[in-house]
Amino acid sequence: MRAILFAAALAMAAAGAGQGVEPAGRVETQAGPAEVTRIADGFEVPWALDFLPGGGLVVTERGGRLWRVDPDGTRHEIEGLPDIAAWGQGGLLDVMLPRDFAESREVFFTYSTRMGLLRRQSGTAVAAARLAEGADRLTDLRVLFRMTPGSTEGQHYGSRIVEATDGTLFFTIGDRGDRPEAQNLSNHIGTVLRIARDGSVPADNPFLDEPGAQPEIWSYGHRNPQGMALDLDGNLWAHEHGARGGDEINRIEAGENYGWPVISYGTHYSGAPIGEGTEKPGMMQPEFYWDPSIAPSGMVFYSGALWPEWRGHIFAGSLNSDFIARVGGEPLRELERISGPQTGRIRDVAEGPDGALWFLSETDGAVYRMTPAPGG
Repeated sequence: MRAILFAAALAMAAAGAGQGVEPAGRVETQAGPAEVTRIADGFEVPWALDFLPGGGLVVTERGGRLWRVDPDGTRHEIEGLPDIAAWGQGGLLDVMLPRDFAESREVFFTYSTRMGLLRRQSGTAVAAARLAEGADRLTDLRVLFRMTPGSTEGQHYGSRIVEATDGTLFFTIGDRGDRPEAQNLSNHIGTVLRIARDGSVPADNPFLDEPGAQPEIWSYGHRNPQGMALDLDGNLWAHEHGARGGDEINRIEAGENYGWPVISYGTHYSGAPIGEGTEKPGMMQPEFYWDPSIAPSGMVFYSGALWPEWRGHIFAGSLNSDFIARVGGEPLRELERISGPQTGRIRDVAEGPDGALWFLSETDGAVYRMTPAPGG
């Protein structure tokens, strides 16, 4: 029913031209031509999106603004955010509406927050709030998590957030430019973390009873994970930026070490080797890696609703090469690069309730929706 309402709302929006929703052309795919529709634009560094019941969506801007976008493409700023440290790669980052949003009205989001006394010292935080019935304000704001320690470096906040099948929350933090600390369990640098919806630590987290370890850690040894998603069986996956080459897709397992910066399939930007090579006992191997790098951002496992042949495939945006990558098969491999005038610097990719693929372009400051082209 939700998918039917969503599709109907979008059809009405398309009929009411001049309110933001505009045809933006076609792109060619291996499954045939796809139609791309610009739903809304005018965003400054859009970072993430998620879907509201009835056909709308929410969009974050890294500079610290949260928007509601109606089905006709009109934008409304949502008030009530916490203080956000928007500098470097930090700011307002991911947003996630849980499966029970229609009843709970809860919104979860990640952002960089000021930490310590030093200028521009910041760290990744996770907060929850309720979206008021008018969908114009957050209420009951609660900070669920703040990383330790903060850093004056302005990069590698990671920051994707996913609701697990059991209702707990997974989220990512990058190495913050302090590479060796991604191997140090006494801080949150370079990790995938897991907390309950109230911010508490689940009793089955892998490092809960390890002396000196941060109890929220689920896995470690990550460089900068900017994509995370559940596959169709509910397993957790993430991709992360390498340096020069070595962008990885990993299946994330409890308690495992993913190697950064000890092992990598890339090199430093100088061309110098990283760490000890490409493998080491006790460190996980990627399921797939890109070399050269594509700077992946955003990640979704596709259900097959509109393109059955793509069922179970990963879609990820590229920040440096202006395309959406499709990855699948056994073993995983890149199968296709979907590219067109609309695919400039893709920050997020998601599947809508009706099976359409949605993406955010930083280049255009726009939200796009992709569907199979009529008669394609």
